[in-house]
Amino acid sequence: MGSQRLRRLRLAFQVKGTVITTIYYRVIFFGLFGSFVSLLYYFNFPVSQPILGSVIPSIVLGLLLVFRTNTAYDRFWEGRKAWGDIVNNVRNLARLILVSVDEKFSEDRKEKVAALRLLVAFAVATKLHLRSLPVNSELEELMLESKYMTLLTMNHPPLEIAFWIGDYLQQQCNRDRLNNYQLITMQELINSMVDNLGACERILKTPIPLAYTIHLKQLLILYCLLLPFQLVENLGWATGAITGVISFTLFGIEAIGLEIENPFGFDNNDLPLDAICDTMKRNIEDLISLRPTFDANKIQ
Repeated sequence: MGSQRLRRLRLAFQVKGTVITTIYYRVIFFGLFGSFVSLLYYFNFPVSQPILGSVIPSIVLGLLLVFRTNTAYDRFWEGRKAWGDIVNNVRNLARLILVSVDEKFSEDRKEKVAALRLLVAFAVATKLHLRSLPVNSELEELMLESKYMTLLTMNHPPLEIAFWIGDYLQQQCNRDRLNNYQLITMQELINSMVDNLGACERILKTPIPLAYTIHLKQLLILYCLLLPFQLVENLGWATGAITGVISFTLFGIEAIGLEIENPFGFDNNDLPLDAICDTMKRNIEDLISLRPTFDANKIQ
């Protein structure tokens, strides 16, 4: 119980994974600006203007921030669900390939293993595609060299890999290693993987309208600039500190929304795509180490 409380206390003061490094300069600026207004008030300049609080009502700004954050989180969660579906579909398809595709010759086993690793390659290629990264060694170790060289020339590597997986399954059906029902079931899983890829691309290529983002940022700046003039009469020298705290809160919420609206990048709060792909790779390698029970005499 004590260790849990200690962890919670440490979490409250943790900097990694927060947006502090993104907004600290704005917080410092508005804190200093509030202190400057306090100094002017101290020397009897007419800077106390409580009426300025009605220029941008707090409730309006709060609703805009909530809408901004909720919209960004919806995009983040939709991306997570899409990747969860990719993980499940890869596992299910790998299991079906391993169990359902007959191995009549020793070469069949090699082809099956290559197809299973292509499932991981699909996930890795999707990750790279969403991050606008080129095909690299992560994919090279998951496929034959000829396929890797072909992939280097493709505009959409994940789609090409999905084609290879579907082509492998069709070949197995033509060679009587699969029946039509099994083929249809597996092709539906591939279709679902491609649909998940499309869902991620929709999130990536449909950002929150720029005009809305700019307008909200302008309102935040204006609100924080007017805030010291509202507070200085009651707070005096504490105006700078309170202005800094309020700006930290408002700009922090705005920065969180900005960070998670594209959940496929490298920020601390983005989806852990590297870890997800590594997990799928381990799962597939575990499956490859297994052998379905079938008549060994079939292998020639």
